[in-house]
Formats: sequence, C-alpha cells, structure tokens
Amino acid sequence: MGQKTHPIGFRLGGVQDWRAHWFASKGSDYRKLTEEDQKIRGLINGRYAESGAISRVEIERGAQDLVVTINTARPGIIIGRGGTRVDELRGDLEKLTEKRSRLNIQEIRQPELDATLVGQSIAEQLERRVAYRRAVRMAMQRTMQTGALGIKVVVAGRLGGAEIARTDKQMEGRTPLHTLRAQIDFAVSEAKTTFGVIGIKVWIYTGDMIPSAENLRARSMARLSMGASPQGQDGEDGKSPRGSGRGGGGRSGSGRGSSSKDNNAGGDKK
Repeated sequence: MGQKTHPIGFRLGGVQDWRAHWFASKGSDYRKLTEEDQKIRGLINGRYAESGAISRVEIERGAQDLVVTINTARPGIIIGRGGTRVDELRGDLEKLTEKRSRLNIQEIRQPELDATLVGQSIAEQLERRVAYRRAVRMAMQRTMQTGALGIKVVVAGRLGGAEIARTDKQMEGRTPLHTLRAQIDFAVSEAKTTFGVIGIKVWIYTGDMIPSAENLRARSMARLSMGASPQGQDGEDGKSPRGSGRGGGGRSGSGRGSSSKDNNAGGDKK
C-alpha cells in the first residue's frame, strides 16, 4: 500500500494555516461544530459550484458570532448585483448555525497559482471533451508563467474515453514534497464526463517560507485583523459602494462594503 501524506496536513502549524479557527471544550461540541463546518462549506460550494471559482472557505468562531471568509477568483459573482446574493447567503448561514454571521469576500489575485482553481479549470475542459494532454499542458504553462517554481498534475480515469482506466502524470519544475518549509498547494478535483469520472490532482510549489516566530505572528495578526468585527458600523446606513461585476472589492457580511485595499492587505500578509 502507498504511504502518502497529505501535503497540506503535513505542513499544518508551519507554513500552512488551519482552514478553521475555533475551540471546543467537549468532545460532543467538537463533533457538532465539525459537522456544522461541513454543512457551511457544502452550502457555499453548492450554491456557487458553477461560476463561483471558490478556492477555500475559512471559518472562525467567536463566543457569539461566526466569521466566514470565502477566497474566490470572482468576488463579483459571490457579492451579486448591489450585494443581494451575499445578503441572502448570510441569512442562510444564520439560519443554519443560529448565530450572528459575517462574511468576508477575499479576492484571489493570481488564480493560476491556486491548486484548487487550476484543478477546476482542467476539469471543466475535460467535461467539454478537450484532449486531456492539451488541457494539462496549457494549465501547467500558465502556472509556470505566473511565477510558480514547479507544478505536478496527475489525471486518472478513462482518459480520452478509453475502455480501460489509466493514470497519466505530468511535471514541470520541481515539487519538493519532503521539504517542510516548501509552500505546496494541493487539491483534488473531479471531471464528471459522460464515460465516467476523471480524477485530477494538482501540486503547485511557490517557494519556501521559514516558519519563524515573526512569520507566524504576522500571519496570525493578518487573520485576526480580517476576522475582527468592525467597530462603529451599526448606525450606518449601509450605502457604501460595493463590489463591481469584476469583483474588485471585498465585502463584510454585516451589510456594509469594505474596501478592496483593506481585504487584499490581509491576503498579502499571508
């Protein structure tokens, strides 16, 4: 049997941060909150599965409220015209969790360096019957041109509609999976074709980060600043400008728009 380790779980607490931030004092609370996290992610990914280009959903729980950060390459789709879609989503989250919820929409500036979005792009092409070698090769070229140091893509299934399933692996650059300081982004996607499901695994290597105290503290402060509740906004009328159709701005779930500069500052620190 293979002795493979998940690249992100292998680096948690070092160069990778957790996707959920909360504490449970009892085992029953842990089970309940973990199941609730899965429902939250299922609700968001199910609603924007086709056009949302969602990379990951980060969840942070406080004593009274819930902060959900959606990392997406198309924030305008998530926000909707005039912020209506994000308000509906916030209402559904509050019904699901029975807590006051806030939404942060974080834009991904370089989707070619995100393994989840690269895998989704390859899956969409395979579902349109594009030749799998061409789809993988073009995705790898775009990722390397954007600035990645290495990428590895593995596709498995009935490739090209063949009668027997097989696996094909393509690499460019280097992906040091045994180096703990290496920033490796990993994701698994599925292409649901008419002749079966094709699995896609993507590894992207973007450089090294020494997990020093300063780097970990900067990442923690960036997360806290993004998850902190804005002060003094309860009395506002909520008429500040919101994200445009191309999604240049972020938005908090309290009904008021936050500027793109503030949201992106937190992403750059990470």
